[in-house]
Amino acid sequence: MKKINISILIISIWMLFSCSDFLDTEDLTQKNSSNFPQTSEDVFSSLLSAYAAIGEIKDPYWQTFFLLAETMSDDRFGGGSTVDRMILAVNEYKKSQDNMYSGIWSKYYRGIYRTHFTLESIDRVVWESEEQKNKILGQAYFLRAYMYFDLCRLFGTVPLVLSTQVESLPKASPEELYGCIFSDLKKAIELLPSTSLANIQDTEKSLATKWAAQALLARVYLFYSGYYKNSSIELSDQTVLDKEYVIRNIDDCIANSGHGLISDFRNLWPYSLSNKEYGYAKNNRLEWIGENGDNVETVFAWKYSTLLWKGFSNKINLYFGIKGQDQIPFGKGWGFGTVNPQLYEQWPDDDIRKKASIYYVDDPEEGTTGFIWNGENNQQETGYWQKKYMPINVRNAEGNIVNYSCELYGATTNFQENNTQDLVVIRFADVLLMGAELGSVHAQEYLDQVRKRVGLPSVPVTLDNIKKERRYELAFEGVRYYDLLRWGDAEKEINKIVDVPARTMNVPIKVTVKFRPETGGFLPIPENEILLSNGVLVQNPGWTGTDALY
Repeated sequence: MKKINISILIISIWMLFSCSDFLDTEDLTQKNSSNFPQTSEDVFSSLLSAYAAIGEIKDPYWQTFFLLAETMSDDRFGGGSTVDRMILAVNEYKKSQDNMYSGIWSKYYRGIYRTHFTLESIDRVVWESEEQKNKILGQAYFLRAYMYFDLCRLFGTVPLVLSTQVESLPKASPEELYGCIFSDLKKAIELLPSTSLANIQDTEKSLATKWAAQALLARVYLFYSGYYKNSSIELSDQTVLDKEYVIRNIDDCIANSGHGLISDFRNLWPYSLSNKEYGYAKNNRLEWIGENGDNVETVFAWKYSTLLWKGFSNKINLYFGIKGQDQIPFGKGWGFGTVNPQLYEQWPDDDIRKKASIYYVDDPEEGTTGFIWNGENNQQETGYWQKKYMPINVRNAEGNIVNYSCELYGATTNFQENNTQDLVVIRFADVLLMGAELGSVHAQEYLDQVRKRVGLPSVPVTLDNIKKERRYELAFEGVRYYDLLRWGDAEKEINKIVDVPARTMNVPIKVTVKFRPETGGFLPIPENEILLSNGVLVQNPGWTGTDALY
């Protein structure tokens, strides 16, 4: 297989990860008020450390927003092996221990601290130009908004820390939290340049753009207005952010960003690279678009598609890999997130995204053989696996089965470290569907674009049609669960999981999942954080009784 020549290959991402260890040290916090930062490059390094706080996936590796969001959706079961109690607890909206989510809570506040360090350092150095300064500011505001939005979706309401001077604070109100998030995104949109994708330098395509900020604004607004039933919010500068403002920005993003849909939905995913031996990819003449250059569909992603660093592979792919076996194209991992068969059964056969997104082990069109049930003490196996974020194998020149990253990037052969697929946070198809749902004057055109790409006819722009389209277009991309929450559909849809056939240790079982509405759909605050706050923080509803224990 021909190796991809990656010129420069996102130098900023190398900086992001190579500097992260330094920026984690206690020395840096002591340098805050003395000799760091001294230059604009120092400030940029501190900004990149904020990116790193979210992008790197540290132990416990399963504590990532994407994996948690997927496991709580009605499209997935917990899976894993019989020792993985915590992932079954997540899937059943329970906790396996009181500090179950300490890792992800700390990670986001660590990242928020780093954005504050960047914001507080802006005027301490000399800038080459106002544009250079504004780009750093815009990205810092974007990242703070991004991290607070994830925290708010995970935990509901959380302390709103707005400087590096950390103190014990109570949970802020939704209006205070989302007011900050919206204000930060508004600033990011105003500060970041309106540079079309084709004109953005390769070394900056991994960074937040105005277009990413506009897209995230729409995602935040849809969740806030849907879950909290508020159609507008007053910001700290006394301006009011409403739906019309959001629509103007999403229309601008779609019209002027330079992002678009690639021609074949199936070519978005790395399995299409394995088109010599993987029957599905070969028979459909698939060819992976890749993660740089030609892929105009990615609006914002966490970059893993280079091994200029060590030990920062995409662990999400590892966790979603098939446990106990290697195939072509699907590689081994920890077996989390087995697919709910109800999704496959409900999905119309004439939608190419069905088989483009789900691997059914008994489907002859897949062209795979030798699947092993219970490869390694598996639980909740269904015979259905998602294809989008999965270790992908090819055969090398020596005839050995290896992860594609070994061929493309010279990655290690260690299957726990060699997954380098980028994790796409916002895809342009999602932007189109958000524009349609918001009620843009171009709503019908936006919905038609998404359906036409997969050969489906136009349907009216109704909320029910948009709900179906989002489920099928964006399945297994970390958005389904929070769509259900904001639509008020979580309890109804999740409680449809009743006596669904699966296997644990290859023994037939039935899976039933019951949503716990008393939690509001949110996770428990770690008890150690409540103790550290001396009672200033209080636990979220639904997490103090025995019903919360798995």
